[in-house]
Amino acid sequence: MKTVLAFLIFSFPFAAAADNATMSVDLMRSVKLNSIVDIVDDVAQAIRSGNAEDLSKYFADNVDLKVLEQENIYSRAQAELILKDFFAKHPVQEFTIVHKSTANNESQFAIGTLKTANGTYRVHYLLKGPAGSTTVSQFRIENSDE
Repeated sequence: MKTVLAFLIFSFPFAAAADNATMSVDLMRSVKLNSIVDIVDDVAQAIRSGNAEDLSKYFADNVDLKVLEQENIYSRAQAELILKDFFAKHPVQEFTIVHKSTANNESQFAIGTLKTANGTYRVHYLLKGPAGSTTVSQFRIENSDE
């Protein structure tokens, strides 16, 4: 009986530590997924504001950018200028996320509808990177098929 009691007393701290480690891993995964989701929503808010400077803060150093017929890989500063020109010519009235993927393997995408004074456009953006350094690596504004 003493042997069983001694075993339980000495094994309890190890079981509790293992359980805490599992909880810590689950918490880290939750924080990681939530931070990517928050960035998807933050990017959407920047689009709604029509502010290229705010939007470009979420871009990677180089971003695959397509704005209507203009497409290339641009630096963050170049992309900001292109978007500033777009928003000046097409004042934003409304932006709605139509679909967003679940965060998976440090990436996530969102698709939305952008209504401007001059028409409706489809917006697609792709986020990549680990939590804390997730950035928009691809951003597209295309004519809507609607």
